[in-house]
Amino acid sequence: MNSRKTQLEAFDRLLTIMDELREQCPWDRKQTLQSLRHLTIEETYELGDAILENDLDEVKKELGDLLLHIVFYAKIGSETNDFDMADVANGICEKLINRHPHIYGDVEVHDEEDVKRNWENLKLKEGKKSVLEGVPKSLPALVKANRIQDKVAGVGFDWEEPQQVWEKLQEELEEFQVEVAKDDKEAMESEFGDVLFSMINYARFLKINPENALERTNKKFIKRFQYLEQKAAGLNKPLVDMTLAEMDVFWEEAKKL
Repeated sequence: MNSRKTQLEAFDRLLTIMDELREQCPWDRKQTLQSLRHLTIEETYELGDAILENDLDEVKKELGDLLLHIVFYAKIGSETNDFDMADVANGICEKLINRHPHIYGDVEVHDEEDVKRNWENLKLKEGKKSVLEGVPKSLPALVKANRIQDKVAGVGFDWEEPQQVWEKLQEELEEFQVEVAKDDKEAMESEFGDVLFSMINYARFLKINPENALERTNKKFIKRFQYLEQKAAGLNKPLVDMTLAEMDVFWEEAKKL
């Protein structure tokens, strides 16, 4: 792999190109923090897709796109004298040093859980009023639920055994069915949310990332359904004209691919 010197030279090259683009390119010159925001979110999802596909060449490319955005934001910040790339880099360096007293201080830890607890406690000492302040409001609900549970677990608010979480999930399922029987839509939605929250919590205890698990299932379903569509097209028969039994034949074939 590249030496540290080569890596630093590459980063310096990117900073220089960013300076040139900001000065000479009409599109780059026009961009603001706000106009880049949705593009950054899109790039983050593209990186997530590449990681799920384990496409390392694509991961490399998407990391480059995200790095460009970071440099872009820092360049804009420097133009208003609020911050520059050095401030950004030094800021995260200081945070990492302060949040890892077991590496850069005399604190002792025994495992990953100790590290996570120390991390959350240090954040509170830094002035945060809640361990949940670090959960972005705009996160998708499933990801947000997982982060909420992970963060409160970091300060000891957690179940002790997976079986306890499983029993809680069963309890929530029963409560959901009660509301389904009543056909109370508002109560059903509330209880269904509790079911999902409990399922996400159970996944966390089993060391399963629920977002990754669901996305893998999405991709699997899309692949199988598109196979079904292809087979139907080969028969010149629209899906709406096929019976479920006919479609199921191709679905079972798709599962074997």
